[in-house]
Amino acid sequence: MMRRARRLADQANRTEKYRAFYAKLICSAAKLDDPNVEEAFRCVDRLPFAGPPPWWVGLGTRPHVVTPDGDPAFLYQDLLVALDAQRNINIGQPSAHAFWLGACKIKRAQTVIQVGTGSGYYTAILAHLVGENGRVYAYEIDETLAARARENLKDQKHVQVRAQSGVAADLPRADLIYVCAGAARPCRTWLDALRPRGRLMFPLAPEGVLGGMLLIRRPEQGFSWPARFVSRAGFIGCVGLQDEEAGRRLDEAFSKSWEDVRSLRLDNSPDGSCWFAGGGWWLSTVSA
Repeated sequence: MMRRARRLADQANRTEKYRAFYAKLICSAAKLDDPNVEEAFRCVDRLPFAGPPPWWVGLGTRPHVVTPDGDPAFLYQDLLVALDAQRNINIGQPSAHAFWLGACKIKRAQTVIQVGTGSGYYTAILAHLVGENGRVYAYEIDETLAARARENLKDQKHVQVRAQSGVAADLPRADLIYVCAGAARPCRTWLDALRPRGRLMFPLAPEGVLGGMLLIRRPEQGFSWPARFVSRAGFIGCVGLQDEEAGRRLDEAFSKSWEDVRSLRLDNSPDGSCWFAGGGWWLSTVSA
């Protein structure tokens, strides 16, 4: 009995050491000096969200590799983990999400909506960042994944998993909407749900297009919203927000200077500063 207890204690100490190293590793890879984000990645256990071993892991642009066994050390790397390899559904690369979450400037007690929850790993990271006085609404349209997320997050009383589309018209008001599925446009439902000075971080990247992670901030008033691309990004497509023609034009637009985008305009009057024009919205290289 004592030997078993000692073995379990040693395993817990090793896992804690892995997580501390992992958190520092991914924040270094993200060039992020944010103790709150580092703490969240250190404290949230990745194992329950990955499912039973062996795991299929990878770098996104290359084929997955299967781990030889269930040693937690294989999960605490800067690698994505397949949830459904055939459908290309993964727990995304940690350093990329660390970078994007750092750019969101999340504060304690804020309300966050996550669209595309998967098994709930980054939902748990968001829940840690907002704290118990905050709130996270997690939307996952795939009922099997939503059930996994609900089970994984059942002890997080300030998290609510909803097995429905995150493009629905009844979204709660939020300080941040964090989207983990690629879209051909900023969904009007997301923009309407933001509180003043609230942020929307989403991949303007229809399925099959390497687009960009766009950070938008709602102003107190007006139709010109501060916006910028934080990085390039590619995601599985968000159901209901795909457009083949827009995807083709976006692919062309990203061959230009995407770093110059400075604002989102919600009108039908693109001018010479237009970087990309959608229906009733366009991105400008001029600040809001």
